[in-house]
Amino acid sequence: MNKAFDKYQVILICGFLVVSTLVVYWQILYSDFVNFDDPIYVTENAHVKTGLTRENVVWAFTSDDVSYWHPLTWLSHMLDCELYGLRAGMHHLTSLILHIANSLLLFLVFKRMTGTLWRSGFVAALFALHPFNVDSVAWIAERKNVLSTLFWILTMLSYVHYRERPGVRRYLLVFLIFTLGLLAKPMLVTLPFVMLLLDYWPLGRFRFEQQCDDSNGESDKPIISSYQVSLFFRLLREKIPFLVLSVVSVYLFSSSVQRPRTAVSMEQVPIKLRIANALVSYVKYIGRMFWPRKLAVFYPYPDTVPMWQVIGALLLLVCISVVVILVLRRKPYLAVGWLWYLGTLIPVIGLFQAGLWPAIADRWAYVPLIGLFIMIAWGVGELATMWRLRKLTVAFPACVCLLALMVCTRLQVGYWHNGFTLFTRALEVTSNNYIAHLNLGNVLLRQKQLEEAISHYEKAIRIHRKYVDAHYNLGIALSLEKRYAEAIEEYYTVLRLKKNHKKVLFRLANALAKTGQLDKAISYYNKALQKKPNDAEIRNNLAMALVKKGKIHQAKSKIPTAMIPKVFTAPFQEFLNP
Repeated sequence: MNKAFDKYQVILICGFLVVSTLVVYWQILYSDFVNFDDPIYVTENAHVKTGLTRENVVWAFTSDDVSYWHPLTWLSHMLDCELYGLRAGMHHLTSLILHIANSLLLFLVFKRMTGTLWRSGFVAALFALHPFNVDSVAWIAERKNVLSTLFWILTMLSYVHYRERPGVRRYLLVFLIFTLGLLAKPMLVTLPFVMLLLDYWPLGRFRFEQQCDDSNGESDKPIISSYQVSLFFRLLREKIPFLVLSVVSVYLFSSSVQRPRTAVSMEQVPIKLRIANALVSYVKYIGRMFWPRKLAVFYPYPDTVPMWQVIGALLLLVCISVVVILVLRRKPYLAVGWLWYLGTLIPVIGLFQAGLWPAIADRWAYVPLIGLFIMIAWGVGELATMWRLRKLTVAFPACVCLLALMVCTRLQVGYWHNGFTLFTRALEVTSNNYIAHLNLGNVLLRQKQLEEAISHYEKAIRIHRKYVDAHYNLGIALSLEKRYAEAIEEYYTVLRLKKNHKKVLFRLANALAKTGQLDKAISYYNKALQKKPNDAEIRNNLAMALVKKGKIHQAKSKIPTAMIPKVFTAPFQEFLNP
């Protein structure tokens, strides 16, 4: 009878997780791709768009010229394109299904580990419905987050399975799933540490003997004997293969970001600033978890961090750490949840940076917040027991909390409708956000709203003088407005800031040709042609410039008719076929 009732309750909680998550996220199926990483990952990636071919699969495992090494994520995007093409709603659906699966598995694995139903369900519900996780679900380029987390939780589940009856096959299964997770995203490098935490609580694989000193009336104190030391090292030795694989993953990640030179140097962002921002970020994530307002896709990295914020954050973190250690034996879930949160944020806390590194990022808290959710769920449950509160007394505020989160999450999902709504919102809730200005400008540029686009590019440059992309795109917008002299200045600025920029040479040559500076234009066309020898458009425009200079024979050599489409050869038919 009890088993049947428990089964009914499990089904009820799973049903709630599925239905509530669909309710808050359903509108994402009508959202578009956004112009922030989605083109790199899907819409303008030739390998991904063409689906699961042998060549593309090889590229997924060998290429690191687009992003860091995560082949399984590339295969996931390729599979979506194979099945749905570029229908954005279906790509969103895949991410939503993965998020729902993560929520269900999180509930089931904690129920299996702890034997508690409603606390495990509350952790899963917070995870499923918290607006902090919207970025990971609604951003197609963040497929790596929800996919790697699926393998994270599956690794935990298989580890519990192994713990119940240790054996080589079960151990290898844990290792295999962990490996797949690292292939989706290197965020799993902290999972061996989490597995040690789970060994302490709730799996109870640590056993500390106790001795009571009746003579002085002191409470029981743990005695760490040689047995406990050997037990700890046995459990640690069990994790060594996982740690080795984590080190390999870190090496592959660092190598992949060093080759395209996307790693941020210590000269650009000093280590003192990184540490200061990291300490403050730990507290910011906690604050935003309790009060999730003014969330944005990108938070600009600060130039400085006030010392009072650093000292305050450090004191708060130390105080919480001391408290959870003092109550370790009586309330082990607090220490496990707190250390889970601190430890799993380390890879993304900013000590090592690559690419466009923000001050904080909502998507980075996808897994770390589970630790805080554990502290909340078990802490509230224990307080209710201590105060002898009825279940209904606890259930009502919990339901109100989840309802409030659902409303906030639904609103946050709405901002992901397209690039315009996303970056307009980012500008509303952040300041000095040059990334948002650039991307909103890009949206407006595609819509041919040139004056508005130029305004946003100029604002981005005022915030970040050396922002290459803003100067480059401003040059494009100015060229479309036929303000060629201003565009040329922007293109020259791009070359000063980034000599090996791939596209600016061609656009600079076009602008020079429009202003009659043909000699300079021909020079830059030739430089562009050195980088892309078979580019038809460069050859065509170079030939047109040469024709204007009267160099017909040189122009003919630049336009091999077998290679150039008819649209390009049409202007030269009178001398190609005399």
